[in-house]
Amino acid sequence: MTQSGFDLGLDDPARAGVFFVTNEDLNVLGAAAHDAGLLPCHVDLMGCANKATLLLRIAVAMEFPTTSSRNWDALSDCLRDLNWMPAGGYVLLFEGAGELHHEDEEDFDTLVSILDEANQAWKAREVPFWAFLALRERDFVELED
Repeated sequence: MTQSGFDLGLDDPARAGVFFVTNEDLNVLGAAAHDAGLLPCHVDLMGCANKATLLLRIAVAMEFPTTSSRNWDALSDCLRDLNWMPAGGYVLLFEGAGELHHEDEEDFDTLVSILDEANQAWKAREVPFWAFLALRERDFVELED
């Protein structure tokens, strides 16, 4: 049993992946990540409408090395490394990801793809890597279409 009284299985790398949730889910997921001994990292995407802002917000929230570039390849490299943030596993909590989905669906899809690639790389090392992107209700409907 965890400190919070429930176990979501976040410590299992085989179950880890990229998931869409609501903003209300993020606090519970962050607490469950902490309870599981994983490093939760909150990334605020509220008002984020373009690639440059997206990459900057992730880099700041995750304290990327100052030498890292601000492009998709650098994001992918950093997410698959994280040697400056040693932990037993990682849980990325993207607040307001629905705004990015609405403003720039192509960049949103690229982000999801990079997160999935990072998950696969960590899974091969048997380290849990989760990404939870908080969407609005209307975003869930759009994704189903």
